[in-house]
Amino acid sequence: MKKVMFYGPEDIRMEECPVPEPGFGEIVVQNKVALTCGTDVKTYMRGYPGDIPPYGFGHEASGVVYAVGKGVANVSVGDRVVCHNSAPCQTCFYCKKGIHTMCDDMLYNMGAFSQYQLIPKRIVDQNTFILPDTMSHELAALMEPLSCVLFGTERVGVQLGDTVVVNGAGPIGLMYIALLVSKGARVIATDLSEVRLKMAEKLGAFETVDASKADAAAKVRSLTPGGRGCDIAIEATGYPNVWESNIRMARKGGTVLLFGGTKAGTKLIADANLIHYSQLTIIGLYHTSPQYTMAAFELLKNNVIKTGDFISESYTLDEIETAILEHAKGQCIKNKIMLDA
Repeated sequence: MKKVMFYGPEDIRMEECPVPEPGFGEIVVQNKVALTCGTDVKTYMRGYPGDIPPYGFGHEASGVVYAVGKGVANVSVGDRVVCHNSAPCQTCFYCKKGIHTMCDDMLYNMGAFSQYQLIPKRIVDQNTFILPDTMSHELAALMEPLSCVLFGTERVGVQLGDTVVVNGAGPIGLMYIALLVSKGARVIATDLSEVRLKMAEKLGAFETVDASKADAAAKVRSLTPGGRGCDIAIEATGYPNVWESNIRMARKGGTVLLFGGTKAGTKLIADANLIHYSQLTIIGLYHTSPQYTMAAFELLKNNVIKTGDFISESYTLDEIETAILEHAKGQCIKNKIMLDA
């Protein structure tokens, strides 16, 4: 089988290796479709904080069960499935407190850019879903990012009629826009890409701001009633200058969500008086939990988002580096890797 491995920034390698064999409680999935995402781009460019290469690359995929280990009861060979890329331990202090994203023993399973993938027992038990006949592999592969966005959307407590800015109209930002609009929010989108801003409009953003042509914070505030700022300001880029600009977009008493992961060692510079005297609530957010993974799968079954809005071009596994670099240009949303091509 072919598998893409990450060895370091701008160093990914296609390797031949045996098809894995499942142990107790495990399954092997023959991946059919994998998707690129902003995290893949950032990992390719600079690595991922805390991870030690080499390791499997990619984390959004869907496929067909190829082999099943002993002890697996609810999944069979031939089932079309989507498997999340992580699962908490459910036994540590944070899991018992219901803060699953902070699990002390979170199990991650990278390597979606491969023809076959071993799925550990914990993920089989908690975060593996059988696709209905009406769901495509492309749509199912959107489950992981959608689950992260669902977590963020619920965490900020958006209410009907709220004005919300989403900074960054990449895949994550666009999912935020789609969900926020469905919850009755008035959404402003900012980005540097005209292509992505047009998609933001299609998904329901009432105003868009080209951050390359204006002071984004000032422009966004001018689009709010009385120039007071947004009820909720969401950052979805992972760049510290956008984190700082995002804080300045919130109204007094507003909520600021800092979602996008930054480069290791990044420092945030913020106006302490603004935060204090405006009584801002600032939230950091990471990853997702089984609760929101399950909810994301249900939303996908109900066609809350559409593949045509998020998946741009199709590539083979041998073209993975091109797919990542094209994603990085910002002229597409996500790219699709066809793993049986």
